[in-house]
Amino acid sequence: MKTFGRICRNTWMVALFTLPGLAAVAGEIPTPIFRTVDVDTKIEIGYGVTVADVDGDKKPDIVLADKNQIVWYRNPTWEKFVIAEKLTQLDNVCVAAADIDGDGKAEIAVGAGWNPNDTVNSGALFYLLPPADRTQRWEPVPLPFEPTMHRIRWARNAQGTFDLISVPLHGRGNKDAAGVGVKIIAYRKPTDPKQPWKLTVLDESLHKTHNFEPLISRDGIARKILIASKEGVFSINGVGQKFKPKQYSGSENGGAGEIRVGTLLGGKRFLATIEPMHGTNLVVNVASPMLDAGAEWTRHVLDSTLVDGHALACGDLLGLGSDQIVVGWRAMGKPGVKVGIKLFAPVDPQGRQWREFLIDDNTMACEDLCLADLNGDGKPDIIAAGRGTKNVKVYFNQRQ
Repeated sequence: MKTFGRICRNTWMVALFTLPGLAAVAGEIPTPIFRTVDVDTKIEIGYGVTVADVDGDKKPDIVLADKNQIVWYRNPTWEKFVIAEKLTQLDNVCVAAADIDGDGKAEIAVGAGWNPNDTVNSGALFYLLPPADRTQRWEPVPLPFEPTMHRIRWARNAQGTFDLISVPLHGRGNKDAAGVGVKIIAYRKPTDPKQPWKLTVLDESLHKTHNFEPLISRDGIARKILIASKEGVFSINGVGQKFKPKQYSGSENGGAGEIRVGTLLGGKRFLATIEPMHGTNLVVNVASPMLDAGAEWTRHVLDSTLVDGHALACGDLLGLGSDQIVVGWRAMGKPGVKVGIKLFAPVDPQGRQWREFLIDDNTMACEDLCLADLNGDGKPDIIAAGRGTKNVKVYFNQRQ
């Protein structure tokens, strides 16, 4: 089964962050070059964007959860197909797409009914049952859900099959991020998706979460799931795992809104977060290869100028042998404030120095982004959806 990871050239701004006592090694990092393609310039919000092969032609397509529609764009022409519309009276909010049964075609699930202020009656979750012609409308199959449904991802479990992991924003009936814990649930798809799905509650100890990252081991299994919350960054157990939840960071910096994992040269892992939720700071915590919560962590603030930071991804776009961080911000409700995307590359194997590149200067109010090799050249591209700019763009990686 082939999987795909999760980008107009603009004005470039480069900065090197050097901690005391370390020499700058700016010449070792190549300047990124991207070619921009406008996939769509008339979306409404673009809550969630991901990549998967929808039609089975072995080319990764773009899947978007927009305000009222779920759409996919066919690679390489980016022809747009609406596969679901007005699933609820409220907005769609998230989408998950992956080939979970090995047939070469993606399965798609959608979170909807979005109202973050209603912790009792909001929310919805659907599995989309595809027709023979996947360019036509898909049949929505309603699933049990928690209020304020917010983020979903497919992840391989310890049995080798896939679960749909759902993470609401609030616990049921919560007020001011207090009360019942957020119920994080794994859904197991039956052979007939219209039959009851098996539900496993993975955790309900946190009270306001925002995003999460399945931590994939070498065998492809999500052994841990990292959660970004107002209370900090935590790991919880994957389905069938035996370890207890662990805490990586607390609420002393306002908690975290986004969380992604990367690897440095030599195998050290790092956590990239945006702090606090919808916040200003891009933060890196460097630790051991196993991300042991008890190990000594080194925390670096790479950027404190984000305005409503809302999108994050890690991958080796520059061919350095270590991952870089791609971060986007949207400045929602702040007219006149610049929006965009930046890339941060580690200069040393310890993650003590990072070089900053401005990838998009004020044409992408980034609501969400992901990384994938869209044209098969072996180089990850950036795919982004803009809220205030109402666009979907691909930044094709032109690295030499």
